[in-house]
Amino acid sequence: MAFDQIIKGGNVVTPAGIFTGDVGITGEKISALGVNLEGDNSTKVIDAKGHHVIPGVLDVHVHLELPFCGTVSADDYRSGTRAGARGGVTTLIDFAIPYAGESLSQAADNWMKKAEGKSLIDYTFHICITRWNDHKDQIKGMVDRGFTTFKEFMIYESEGWQSDDRAMFGTLEKMKEYGTMLLVHAESARVLDELIARHHTPEIMQKYGARLHRMTRPNFIEAEAIQRAVQWCEATGGQLYIVHMSTGEGADIIRAAQARGVPVLAETCVQYLVLDDSVFDREDGHLYACCPQVKKPKDVQRLWKGLKSGEVSVVSTDTCTFDREQKAMWNGDWTKIPMGMPGLETLMPLTYTHGVLGGKISLEEMCTKLSTNPAKIMGLYPKKGALQVGADADIAIIHPDIKHTVDPNSMETNADWSPYEGWELAGFSRTTLSRGDVIVDDYCVVGKEGRGQWLPRKTAGLAS
Repeated sequence: MAFDQIIKGGNVVTPAGIFTGDVGITGEKISALGVNLEGDNSTKVIDAKGHHVIPGVLDVHVHLELPFCGTVSADDYRSGTRAGARGGVTTLIDFAIPYAGESLSQAADNWMKKAEGKSLIDYTFHICITRWNDHKDQIKGMVDRGFTTFKEFMIYESEGWQSDDRAMFGTLEKMKEYGTMLLVHAESARVLDELIARHHTPEIMQKYGARLHRMTRPNFIEAEAIQRAVQWCEATGGQLYIVHMSTGEGADIIRAAQARGVPVLAETCVQYLVLDDSVFDREDGHLYACCPQVKKPKDVQRLWKGLKSGEVSVVSTDTCTFDREQKAMWNGDWTKIPMGMPGLETLMPLTYTHGVLGGKISLEEMCTKLSTNPAKIMGLYPKKGALQVGADADIAIIHPDIKHTVDPNSMETNADWSPYEGWELAGFSRTTLSRGDVIVDDYCVVGKEGRGQWLPRKTAGLAS
């Protein structure tokens, strides 16, 4: 067999297990897995001895160039996808959110324009339903166009994004009808608003500052909303996916629902696995405001347990980058902090260092949670998500233990800070391939921006 490239002598992680050997690549595809694969004079050889060779990561929860909280997130499709590639991410899924009065199709068009000519890696979008009465009859058209995952927010009324129970119920019925999937941001809006209002005084804000972000979002704000979303999922039979789950109580609810056969899945984000809400006690605690916020050490432990036992299916980032100047917009009022953190570049290094090297999950389990499960759930498998013959040659090569210091000055993100600044992390990608193209070499981005492709999908959720 003729190979364009052979990755030689690595610790290759496949769905069938791990072996020391080679990956043959022809064009954009993996064409062989084996030992001592041979090419011809034109075959490029990539030395992977002493390294793990793993499937490219899919970050299925990303916000790039998002208008939010009175500003626009700082990472666009150029900086964001360069950052992702350096962290071994080869596919991302963003959220196309309609601007005021727009259709779902217009929202998709807007986000397509943001990515075109800039994205280094492949991408697609979840379509956000923000006005049920207007959007409900547009869902089928988006499915026909190749979008099979949709999103509703249980909060953000002020942004014009909020969906009520009627909308969620109706959308889940549509998901059942079309074999598609609804993603839900689960927080209880009315009680959350009440808690915020009770604390929103100059005296209280001066006393507690950014700590009010955790004080006004107790765990039950998420847990009650997850339980309600699960109820509508169970009643309709529509596929549900809880995004950025941050609480132990949420994991308990998902586990119990799955045991009853309810078609619900859940992701967590890496910040909920490595940070806790003591960060808000810091002088720069406002930088760490994200939604939902990082929780207690016991929640961190429960989410790791859920990854191991299965009720947490995916690790993503919810990347939404704001620099120090943007974060400073809060001016002492925690309700005005742009919520979100940079994450694409450090998703795999954090999961690998704290999960695999930390003894919480195996290397194979990491690949399942970062690559295979996201690809299967989002309708991109077997094209993406695993090292197997016929799959896209989306591959990351990482050293088992060489660590790099997290330093925003040397990273690809536009953020001028990092939640993990100064941390020593293994798992940055020495070499990243996207559809056979080497886009990161010796830890540096070498790929050409704009080469990333939009990925149409036919299925999503458990059916895939």
